[in-house]
Parts: sequence; C-alpha cells; structure tokens
Amino acid sequence: MALSRPVEWRIDDRLVAYERAVAAMETRARAVRQDEAPELVWLLEHPPLYTAGTSADPAELLSPDRFPVFRTGRGGRYTYHGPGQRVGYAMLDLQARGLGVRDYVCGLEEWLIRTLARFGLAGERREGRIGVWVRRGSRERKIAALGVRVRRWVAFHGIALNVEPDLGHFDGIVPCGIEGFGVTSLAAEGVVASMPEVDSALMASFEEVFGEAPCPR
Repeated sequence: MALSRPVEWRIDDRLVAYERAVAAMETRARAVRQDEAPELVWLLEHPPLYTAGTSADPAELLSPDRFPVFRTGRGGRYTYHGPGQRVGYAMLDLQARGLGVRDYVCGLEEWLIRTLARFGLAGERREGRIGVWVRRGSRERKIAALGVRVRRWVAFHGIALNVEPDLGHFDGIVPCGIEGFGVTSLAAEGVVASMPEVDSALMASFEEVFGEAPCPR
C-alpha cells in the first residue's frame, strides 16, 4: 500500500559509521511514528564490521578480533557490512501501510529480487534461509541479507546487497547462521555495475514493490 506522502531518499557517498547510522535511524523512526517526518530510505556503505542480531550465537563469530562487532536490535544472527555492499535502511510506517511484519519482510525480499532482475540475475527465496539467493548450476550462494526491527509499528534496519565487497571478509562469521552455503556478489556473478546504477535499480524496484501489494501471491 502506497502512502499519499512520498518516501524521502538519502544517499551517502562516504562510509557511514555504524553507531551513527543506528542513532539516526532511531531518531527518524521516532519522528515517523509521531508524524513529524516522512518515511525514509537511506542508501549507504559501512566500514568493515560485523553485526549481531537478536538470535546471534557466539559460536558463529569465528574471528572475533578481525573487525568491530556491534550488537543490534534487528532480527537475525551475524552478518557482515563493508565497502562495496549497498545497505538500504528503510524507516517505514507499517501500520499506515496496512502491513504485518511477515508481509513487510516478504516485500523486502521482493525489492531485492526485482533489483537483481534489472541486472539479469534471478534472485530466489529459500524456505528456512533468510535472504536472497542466486543459483549457478547446483551451486547456491547468498547475494543479499535482510534484518528488521519494528518499534510501535515503525520498521527500521533493512537490506544489504553485495555489489562488489571483499567476500573474504565473510569468513570471520557464519553468515546469518547458515552453514554449507557461500556468499556472492554482483561482481562475482559477472555483473559490472556502479553503485549509482545499483541505487537507481533499488529506487525503481522499491516503488514497484511498495506501491503495489508488498508480497506477490
């Protein structure tokens, strides 16, 4: 369901410290909830770091001294953020949009899937495996992650799409608690795309998904 008031977009070209991003999200989510500011989608990159979601298992942090580790209130387990990965933080009013949390998560997945399709990649969901996956023959790799926190029906945190990060940085964790599957990126799948091109695709796909039914049935 689309809102009559347009969503604001913010794009940061410099690396954004994780603590600053979380504080800004908290502030904006509160303003959205109080109807003092429009919804916001914030596209950015972080310096190399690991985040631990509410279900994180300490045993899945394989290299605790490699990068800073941040505890966060989003759902999920350990994930990596760093240069070459486009993070999209969405501060959306689920109540105003008439969305339940499950439908919203499905909408985030669809947002990523449609974005990948614009680059000729078939993103797929997997039962019991959060995120978006691509397949080459019998090989499956995770190309995008998502994690959400909802407070008084305003969602924040969001998605992370691997454009051209150092995939070796994922070796310090069990990404999202899923063993036996690797990670990939647009670049590793043979897609040459600049960050502005990825941003344009994300913006167009967001409007498609969240201007329609959020989860195709």
